[in-house]
Amino acid sequence: MTASTPATKKLFIKTYGCQMNVYDSQRMAEAMGAEGYVLTEDQSDADMVLLNTCHIREKAAEKLYSDLGRLKPLKAARPDLKIGVAGCVAQAEGAEIIRRMPLVDLVVGPQTYHRLPAMARGEIAAIQTDFPQEDKFEHLPARTSLNPATRRAPTAFLTVQEGCDKFCAFCVVPYTRGAEVSRPAPRILSEARDLVSRGVREITLLGQNVNAWHGAAPASDPAGGEWGFGRLIRALAQIEGLARIRYTTSHPNDMGDDLIAAHGDVAQLMPYLHLPVQSGSDRILKAMNRKHTADHYLRLIDRIRAARPDIVLTSDFIVGFPGETDQDHADTLRLIEQVGFGMAYSFKYSPRPGTPAYDRPEVEPAVADARLQELQALLTRQQKAVQQDMVGRTVGVLFEKAGREPGQMIGKSDYLHAVFVDTTDVQIGDLRQVRIKNSAANSLHGELLP
Repeated sequence: MTASTPATKKLFIKTYGCQMNVYDSQRMAEAMGAEGYVLTEDQSDADMVLLNTCHIREKAAEKLYSDLGRLKPLKAARPDLKIGVAGCVAQAEGAEIIRRMPLVDLVVGPQTYHRLPAMARGEIAAIQTDFPQEDKFEHLPARTSLNPATRRAPTAFLTVQEGCDKFCAFCVVPYTRGAEVSRPAPRILSEARDLVSRGVREITLLGQNVNAWHGAAPASDPAGGEWGFGRLIRALAQIEGLARIRYTTSHPNDMGDDLIAAHGDVAQLMPYLHLPVQSGSDRILKAMNRKHTADHYLRLIDRIRAARPDIVLTSDFIVGFPGETDQDHADTLRLIEQVGFGMAYSFKYSPRPGTPAYDRPEVEPAVADARLQELQALLTRQQKAVQQDMVGRTVGVLFEKAGREPGQMIGKSDYLHAVFVDTTDVQIGDLRQVRIKNSAANSLHGELLP
């Protein structure tokens, strides 16, 4: 008599927040995959539910507890269901999560999720929120060991740098992600080659300050020394089959000369750059501890555009930071007018406990609301103008999925615009030339060229 095959265990992951959390969720799924778990999109069918949280905005913890509350009936019906909280709220709240929500079995921070399998087996403590000395990536299963034949989506994220040493007055990242750490170049290149071998054509390099990446040159580099981020991009561009490289998120103070030059030299580096500035007022930038001025940012933009004139720039803005005046707001609008952004994320200031700005007097909510609406209206006009400028142009489009309409495919342009094309002549992963016919609110419509 042969032993029966144990039933496959199922893992449901809900991911909140940024692209780095998306990447972390993928790696956690791989870590648990080595334990026999497969992903499911139905949490009621799962043996483990993981909530991978973000702490960057106000009420992040409240959102988590609300989601956990909705899991209570499921846990009551299936007491053996494991529920875990991962990510930055887990790092910030720690044991408080289990105290408030006893249904939670595991709490794991963003630097310790390589311990998740041992936690699930009950071999180590159910709360892991320290900043360990060991490199978590060294302890995660090799991506090639999972299933080398598995084809992936044509795009993928790849974390190269974590943590932040900038300590902006509004930001919790240094406290939840820790100090800046760069992954070694050989491991990054190896992971990138593996992704490409399984069908990836575009890689987005991730980091809290991704352009602060630096590391010792691989042993194969006869020049030796230390690489900066621009050199890493040039090495990635040598990987056969990797058609596109992007990166996010950047800090203005880490845009070195070689990285700027790479935007003009490296064909695979896409003409798109997300470079947060947060404010156009020097007084507010100083209060934010950004360590750059508006003029420094504008001169930097001039240098980047000199290297790559067609680049599309996007940014982040915080409106209503403590102490912001009408003049400070006007300075921000003036900077936006001078740059001309293809898109930007903008938010009202959100006080985060533990940050230097937390106890500072806030701007009147109605004033902050009005300023945000004015700023967003300007940014929307600029976005529409940039998209309208694409009409009539031919752009590369990497097709990622089928559209909602029959015979429609959707992809991303070189400039990261979503492009809809009516065609049955392409497959997912194809990179084709498309002539843009018209622009919608947040997308473009084009026709496939022969």
